[in-house]
Amino acid sequence: MPYIAMTTAATSAENKKRLIESFTKSASGILGIPEEGFYVTITELPAENWGVGGKTLAELHAKKEN
Repeated sequence: MPYIAMTTAATSAENKKRLIESFTKSASGILGIPEEGFYVTITELPAENWGVGGKTLAELHAKKEN
């Protein structure tokens, strides 16, 4: 059974539901495997645990808000 994994910053339950549905539908269509055959996991990491260009995502988001 195919396994799809995604790691992201925290997101809403609705976004996770939409991602799981979209990943499953797309992969099923491409691979020709029934949707019931897919496992999908989403791992969330706090924005403080992501770094981009030497800054954490928390810092970058805070800078955008100001």
